[in-house]
Amino acid sequence: MKTAILKLLHENARISVEDIADRLGTTPEEVNTIVTSLEDEKAIQGYHAIIDKSVLNQHVVKAIIQVSIRPEREGGFDKIAKRVSRFPEVTSLYLVSGGFDLQIVVEGETLNEVASFVSSKLATIDGVVSTETHFLLKKYKESGQLLYSEDEYERLKVSP
Repeated sequence: MKTAILKLLHENARISVEDIADRLGTTPEEVNTIVTSLEDEKAIQGYHAIIDKSVLNQHVVKAIIQVSIRPEREGGFDKIAKRVSRFPEVTSLYLVSGGFDLQIVVEGETLNEVASFVSSKLATIDGVVSTETHFLLKKYKESGQLLYSEDEYERLKVSP
């Protein structure tokens, strides 16, 4: 039941307790109890909306930064990752496999603000070996949600 509730909330965080109960064949009270326990257990850590920030008339520059680090003797990757995660510019941070160790998503108001974060804050951290920054140009899909409308396929007209 918990997994089914989590799946429904992941698909639509605004779904009502009553709708969840109807879909799962249970009572709203039982759903509410389960959701509260999931929040208490931190299985649900928050709710968010997927927003087209261009509508807000805000200029946001988003970048993905790949970072190679030298793990510390006591704390490994975690100590550096926790330090990086505290910066307000960092919106997401992942330990990844491959050629880099960390993948960071950063937001700023300008290219210079993001570049300044990389050069003056991130690169100066003891243990950071190298960085590679990729600026996001356009978003097509986020959290499983397509951010563009599907164009209808129109068959070409054939004339004799």
